[in-house]
Amino acid sequence: MLKKVDSSQLKIGMFIHDLSCDWMTHPFVRNRFEITEEEEIRKILRAGIHDVVIDISKGLDVQDAPTLAEAQQATEREVVEIASQPIKIVKASLGEELQRAAQIRNQAAGLVRSVMADVRLGKAVEVDAVQPVVQNITESILRNPGALLGLLRIKTKDDYTFLHSVSVCALLVAFCNSRGMDPEITREAGLGGLLHDTGKALVPDAILNKPGPLTDEEFAIIRKHPEDGYNILKQSPEVPQIALDITRHHHERRDGSGYPDKQAGDSISELAQMAAIVDVYDAITADRCYHKGMSAAAALRKIYEWSKFHFNPQMVQEFMRCVGIYPVGTLVLLESGRLGVVVEPHETNLLAPKVNVFFHTKKNLYIKPETVDLSKALGFGGGDKIVGHETPSKWNVDPMRFMTLN
Repeated sequence: MLKKVDSSQLKIGMFIHDLSCDWMTHPFVRNRFEITEEEEIRKILRAGIHDVVIDISKGLDVQDAPTLAEAQQATEREVVEIASQPIKIVKASLGEELQRAAQIRNQAAGLVRSVMADVRLGKAVEVDAVQPVVQNITESILRNPGALLGLLRIKTKDDYTFLHSVSVCALLVAFCNSRGMDPEITREAGLGGLLHDTGKALVPDAILNKPGPLTDEEFAIIRKHPEDGYNILKQSPEVPQIALDITRHHHERRDGSGYPDKQAGDSISELAQMAAIVDVYDAITADRCYHKGMSAAAALRKIYEWSKFHFNPQMVQEFMRCVGIYPVGTLVLLESGRLGVVVEPHETNLLAPKVNVFFHTKKNLYIKPETVDLSKALGFGGGDKIVGHETPSKWNVDPMRFMTLN
């Protein structure tokens, strides 16, 4: 049986099933192991990991701890409450925006690749070349955020580094816009998002793309990238302070366990706190050579749990409303047994988006695709509801093929 326990309750003889944090937070070479010495507990606490999942069939128990299922049910109840808040209405349909978004995605990824190559050659970042791309991303997000954000969830190991930067830019712009922030501040935040990982240009590819766990020495090199990126961007006077701050502080955590400056609480700027949320969200949803990405819906629930210590809880809730409890592109299971991909959030009910259904799980076969508006009753284009989110690999389907219906 799996249980969720506070890290302060850990003892030698317990078996860690999940460290319950993003992969860049913990210093262990594996996620599952038996605790055999006190130093392992101290490492967990020093890393800012406040709760973990233990397997009591393989180690000691904590009698009063909730099961993992009970903890997840409690989180889901709170997520449903968050979903009751209204969101902004999109201005263009998904179909209208997807083609433009695809061009912007490719253009932006190429730009980030070029910036990284220039940095490796010792060249300064040409901000004038970056600004138009940030503007294009911003305009796409304003027209329909789901189009670009949905496309950016598709990454390969070869383009991850570049598309991650584009994703953080787009997510940060969407987040700023949903919070009603000033357009100029939003633009500068988007620039920071696009350039936030510039310091990774100095990390050897052998470490950046290593298929296995990092050694302590390699981990230390990776952790230098925020400061390295900050120092690189400072050489370009046109880079605004907001972008510099995001670059340096997107790995800071509110409990002081982040890096490089161990900032805590509100000493971390508002935009750096927002960038930290979107950076982790995009990182844990991507497939990498060393870990399988989780679904966007599952990632949001993880970040919500971590917000008790690592992030601003109010900001996390606002981000969840921004991208949707079931973000565009999420594969969902309906009460009818059908699978569908989310294509548009409802303006007031995040639990009732529009979905394109295309597969029947009970019959294990594809069905004629159709759009279902879950906010409507049976006979009016609706009459179904989401019972959970699914991983495409479980059903061997590609939901992105059904993002638009002809």
